[in-house]
Amino acid sequence: MSDASASQLLTLPDADACRWDCVALGEVMLRFDPGPGRIRTARRFDVYEGGGEYNAARALSKGFGQRTAILTAFPRNELGRLCEDLILQGGVDVSQRIWRDPQASGARMGLNFVERGFGVRPALGCSDRAHSAAAQITAADFDWEAIFGAGGTRWFHTGGIFSALSQTTFEATEAAMTAARRHGAVVSYDLNYRASLWSGRGGYAAATDLNRRLLPLVDVLIGGFDDFTGLAREANPTAQGLDAAGALARAFPNLKVVAATVRHAHSANLNSWGASLWAADVVYHAKTRDNLEIYDRVGGGDGFAAGMIYAFLAGLGPQAAVDYGAAHGALVMTTPGDSSMADLTEVRALVRDDGARTIR
Repeated sequence: MSDASASQLLTLPDADACRWDCVALGEVMLRFDPGPGRIRTARRFDVYEGGGEYNAARALSKGFGQRTAILTAFPRNELGRLCEDLILQGGVDVSQRIWRDPQASGARMGLNFVERGFGVRPALGCSDRAHSAAAQITAADFDWEAIFGAGGTRWFHTGGIFSALSQTTFEATEAAMTAARRHGAVVSYDLNYRASLWSGRGGYAAATDLNRRLLPLVDVLIGGFDDFTGLAREANPTAQGLDAAGALARAFPNLKVVAATVRHAHSANLNSWGASLWAADVVYHAKTRDNLEIYDRVGGGDGFAAGMIYAFLAGLGPQAAVDYGAAHGALVMTTPGDSSMADLTEVRALVRDDGARTIR
C-alpha cells in the first residue's frame, strides 16, 4: 500500500462540521518539579499541570493549532482552580469539566512529584492521587450525546491511566468510546501502563485483561512492543514486537493503526528514541535518534501521540504520522514539565533534520 492510499485508512468527520478536532478524557494532576534536585531535599517546586491523556490534547491545541477539549473533574477548591487556570493557558476547552465538592465527596486534587534524574540517577515519579476528583468520574457524569453527537469532535483520545483509576473510570472510558464511535469520531487509546496503579490489583496481567476488553472500541492503539506482545498472546502466542502489532490488528479488525515508541535509556540524559507504526499490513518507521539528549523525559510518549494525531487530522498519512510523532516527542523531552513547549514549525524542521543551528 502506498502512503498516499494509506492516508485514507482513517475516516474522519469534516472539520467544518465539528466543534472540536480532538476531545480527551482523563485525569489532570498538578505536577511539582524540584528542578535538578531531589524531592526528598526540595525547598521549592515549580508547578505544572499534566496527565497522560490531557498532555496530547494540550499539545494539539498550543503547538499544532487544533481545537481541543478535556473531559475531567476537579475539586472545587484553590488547587482545582489552579489546575484549571494552567489548562486555560494551553488553550484547551474546559467547558465540559466537572467540579466536585471536596467536603461532600472527599474528592481531592491529584498531585505528581517528579524528579528529572541525571546520569545514572533515573527519573522518578511519586504520585499522590488517591481519592482524586477524576477517579470518581462515572459514565453518567457526562452527556455523551451532546459531546459526540452532531457537531461534536473529529477525534477522541484516552488511555490506560484514566481507565485504571477505578471501576467507574473504566466504565466511563467504555461509554465514551462507544459514543464516539457511534458518531464517527476516530478513537485512539494509549495503553500507558503504570505499575503503581496496578499494585495489589493483579499487576500487568490485570491491566492487559482490562485493555483487551476495550480493544474492540479502538481505531488507533498506542503503546510499547511489550504491551502488544501481551495483548496479542491469545491470537498468536509466539508473535513479538511489530509482528505482535500485526497479529493484534488481525485479531481486532477495528484496529486501523498500531503505533509504538522505541526508547533505550543509556542514562537519564542520553536516550535512543524512535517509533514505528503498523497500518494495513505495512510498517512505517521514524528516524531513530541515537544519543538524544534529554532534559525531562516525562511526556515524551504523549508528545508522540499528539504529533501522530495531528498528522492524521491533517490528512498527511501514516509515514508523516510516525515522523511527526517521533519528532514532537523528542522536542517535548527538551523542556521541563509534562506539556509540550514545541510548535508545528519546530516539529517540521526536526522531521526535515534541519539541525540545531541557532535561529536568528
